[in-house]
Amino acid sequence: HLEAHMAWLKEGYDTGVFLAAGRRVPRTGGMIFAAGDRDAVDAMAKRDPFNVNGIADYVISEVNITSTADGLEKLKG
Repeated sequence: HLEAHMAWLKEGYDTGVFLAAGRRVPRTGGMIFAAGDRDAVDAMAKRDPFNVNGIADYVISEVNITSTADGLEKLKG
């Protein structure tokens, strides 16, 4: 399901929902940083082939970014 998952990630970037993603270390899953309406993020997560096929479970946590390093100001809520 990795190829389908990678295509899903690309869609998330193309639509502007995903900002960054990567594997956890050790490789026990991954993290995705997303922006936008919570319902849209939830709907996107439900479509992940890893989720659809029971490979991954999601925990979505919201955060209000109030300060950033130079160059990351776009993340501020």
